[in-house]
Amino acid sequence: MAKEYLGEFEELVLTMVAVLQEDAYGAMISEEIETRQEREVNLSAVHVTLYRLEDKGLIKSTFGGATNERGGRRKRIYTVTNAGFAMLRTMKESRVELWKLIPQLKISGV
Repeated sequence: MAKEYLGEFEELVLTMVAVLQEDAYGAMISEEIETRQEREVNLSAVHVTLYRLEDKGLIKSTFGGATNERGGRRKRIYTVTNAGFAMLRTMKESRVELWKLIPQLKISGV
């Protein structure tokens, strides 16, 4: 079986689902990325990415309760699966190992 890889935006969305926990739904994920990363994102792109991550088994979704503010519609809440957490750990470890390979530069004021 080939090793699964994530694109940069998939990793960002997966990480945000882990951060937000019970508040991890499309609009909130989009807002948090824009706020925390100072990066403009398209809500549709977030939804497509969430569906892709769910197809890969890295997240799962359930429906929250209906609310009046949403016209009686329910939010789809996402949670990270064990496979998703394993992927996040692997990606973090890989990045840390790469950062360790960068020679230390002497830069004044840093």
